[in-house]
Amino acid sequence: MNNTLSGVIEFKGVKKYYGSGEATAYALIGVDFTIHRGEFVTIMGPSGSGKSTAMNIIGCLDTPSEGEYLFEGIDVGTLSRDQRALLRRNYIGFIFQGFNLLGKTSAVENVELPLLYRGVSSHERRELALEALRSVGLEHVAHHTPAELSGGQQQRVAIARAIVTNPLILLADEPTGNLDTAKSIEVMELLRAFNRDKGITIIMVTHEVDMAAYASRTIHFRDGMIDTKVLS
Repeated sequence: MNNTLSGVIEFKGVKKYYGSGEATAYALIGVDFTIHRGEFVTIMGPSGSGKSTAMNIIGCLDTPSEGEYLFEGIDVGTLSRDQRALLRRNYIGFIFQGFNLLGKTSAVENVELPLLYRGVSSHERRELALEALRSVGLEHVAHHTPAELSGGQQQRVAIARAIVTNPLILLADEPTGNLDTAKSIEVMELLRAFNRDKGITIIMVTHEVDMAAYASRTIHFRDGMIDTKVLS
């Protein structure tokens, strides 16, 4: 992977609002920032600050009302819904606080899902999924269901699922929110290793200052804007 820093995510005057006239409610108010290829960035802010809206836009789950969101120089707002879905499928991995694993499906089958959507053959899917589980230290529980795994193991399966496609961007939404301190540290060490060793750009929302410390910098949101008074 090219290690030269370049803007992979750019917000230029991004606004997001709902309704019109006096009923207009703003979630983002003219947000500008750049995230470089290979960075590990956290996004922090109180509830209602706009951080979740920003993450939804980054993940191509939503689009700006005004302004530009550039992904590798492409204005995502000009893409169709299908084009955004392809961008999301091919370049972005997601990790959620609630793991979002299929309960009656084995760990390895959960990890295979993104590859299934890409049309990868069953044999190659299984090999890649096992390799992803191996990378998070869980190949030995490949055929266990989520109910047979601890919370920390479930989150590591979710990480394996997110990285099995070798995404350019990894979006993590409160990935340690349901874990104790020891398991949280395990997850953060894994994320830092994938960022360092694979060059995956990681963008993580968290409320936990000690977890944010794993990142190279933090973007702080408040009232729909970047809070420039808080030092990264």
